[in-house]
Amino acid sequence: MSWDLQAELAELDASHLRRRLRVMREGERFLNFASNDYLGLSQDAVVCSKLSVGAVRYGAGAGASRLVTGTLEPHEALEQALANFKQTEAALTFGSGYAAALGAITSLVGEGDTVIMDKLSHASLIDAVRLSGAKLRVFPHNHLGRLESLLRHCTAASRRVLVVTESVFSMDGDTAPLVEIVALKEQYGAWLLVDEAHAIGVLGPQGRGWAAELGVAERVDVHLGTLSKALGLAGGYIAAKREVIDLLINRARSFIYTTAPPPMIAHAALTALEILAGEEGDALRDRLHGHIRALRRGLGAALEAPLTAIHPHIVGDEAQALSLAEKLRELGFVIPAIRYPTVPRGSARLRITLSALHKEKHVQQLIDILAETSGTKEG
Repeated sequence: MSWDLQAELAELDASHLRRRLRVMREGERFLNFASNDYLGLSQDAVVCSKLSVGAVRYGAGAGASRLVTGTLEPHEALEQALANFKQTEAALTFGSGYAAALGAITSLVGEGDTVIMDKLSHASLIDAVRLSGAKLRVFPHNHLGRLESLLRHCTAASRRVLVVTESVFSMDGDTAPLVEIVALKEQYGAWLLVDEAHAIGVLGPQGRGWAAELGVAERVDVHLGTLSKALGLAGGYIAAKREVIDLLINRARSFIYTTAPPPMIAHAALTALEILAGEEGDALRDRLHGHIRALRRGLGAALEAPLTAIHPHIVGDEAQALSLAEKLRELGFVIPAIRYPTVPRGSARLRITLSALHKEKHVQQLIDILAETSGTKEG
């Protein structure tokens, strides 16, 4: 039996795939183009104040799991607000989006069932299917023909079939053809889970996501989202029919066997959700969309695509991506290199994300610097 961990680490070093934690220290000044804080609400004075008020009123932690004594008024209020926002019957919050994915998928499918998933779906969704015991079938990214072929075969051979996709894909920033996917899942009697983590707050009326923008939100069976991106806090949620949420309360191990999220976060998230869905949210989205258009125009990317906040600056080679990221850091920009296994081999990139907190001059500075680099191509 070999436990030569140093050899494994050396192998990661040799292939330029070793990760290290890098502390963002107080007093350091960088322009952050890597955060998922799309509307800047993590820095919003009102949201931060509500977090402090929530800590004083409810304590720093919940003290127990939700089914013991951990369910407090802010949790209930937030879940009702999320259900209203997503226009579903009910919602349930989790400690993270990862936990929400694991809880939902392992509760809804198991042995004898099949999950059909887009190839570029998030790791949390893949892990959830593997833990569930359901058979996993993968279709090429956004390939509707292959999805239909799998649906035709699997619905005839499986007890239940669940289609899983992201609405905005986290590494490429492109969108799923949800109108067509919804039509196919209905044709074959399957269910559909859509991960809207990177669409909430950015797309759709009131920032309700890509499914809402396309007018198919009510035909999605399970909505997965997070509080940690456009809402600026931490946590995840599932929004769906009441019976789905009741089943998760009774079966989702990532909900049952963990201490409830801090009530102060739920208290602050109520305010963040109000901002996101109101006039201030519209103004923040307009500012964000302006930055997205400017970046795409400056880098020669397509302007007609949905205005998602993620832009992949493809480099290809892992070592070159690391070198470019370090050069940008020296110039005051934080944009880490994204490498295998997060993205396929040979597609290492800088994953640029935009925020309403950025100023026009910051976006232009980034465009100018990227224009000066060589050996890169746009994704």
